[in-house]
Amino acid sequence: MDPRPIGIFDSGMGGLTVLHECLVTLPHEDFVYLGDGARLPYGPRPLDEIRRFASEIASYLEHQGVKLIVAACNSATAAALPALQRRLSVPVVGVLSPEAHAAVLATRNRCIGLLATEATVTSGRYTELVRALDAGAEVVPVACPRLVPLIEGDDPFGEETAAAVREYATLLKDAGADTVILGCTHYPLIRPIFQRVFGRGVTLVFSAEETAREVAETLERKGIGNDESREGAYRFLTTGDPELFRAMGRRFLQLPIDAAEHVEVSALEAAAA
Repeated sequence: MDPRPIGIFDSGMGGLTVLHECLVTLPHEDFVYLGDGARLPYGPRPLDEIRRFASEIASYLEHQGVKLIVAACNSATAAALPALQRRLSVPVVGVLSPEAHAAVLATRNRCIGLLATEATVTSGRYTELVRALDAGAEVVPVACPRLVPLIEGDDPFGEETAAAVREYATLLKDAGADTVILGCTHYPLIRPIFQRVFGRGVTLVFSAEETAREVAETLERKGIGNDESREGAYRFLTTGDPELFRAMGRRFLQLPIDAAEHVEVSALEAAAA
């Protein structure tokens, strides 16, 4: 039995969709979530910069005494996962591999669409992961720079969001994709819009459920799970505005957020120094 918490981080609040699934899958575990609200969004940033941010946050969480870290950010996973796994002494789980695996299993015609941030698309990591599992599969990537601001805006289910999804989906429909990876942890929040645009004939794959399953398997494999008879706790850290995080975070987590603690960016930088 290992009572240490699990650390989860994201550029902002999208990773709360992953935390939600982890809380449901592992109700006996404790979690600490860190959202880098001061420096979001990560998607338009250069990969080297995202890699540095991820290293700072993961090092900070390791210093906080976590037993496993989840990079619940597709951009950070794409840019930094191998470097984090080499640098840190605790296991690090990302959100790309579980999705790639699920997409390869789901596709019938071996044409897989990807909707993601600019950084994730630029990295090419999804294509590498899918091709490692099925060298004959085709990946059609589409960068969606408008979606994250709309999802975090005042009207995530509004017509502007639906119009953006229709625009991005057109390329995947034209390519004949029968499976689409929602390659950003924000996207599950508007899954009904994606499903409406693509229809039931297209399988949507997103990271939360698959990643939670990988976290559970990693804990079991390494023998670092907590006592299953207890109820776990969770706490929140943010480099941004704690009140904004608390208010908007409930939209993503779909559970209570009583408070969020503020962390200075300088503290993250110092942890990685």
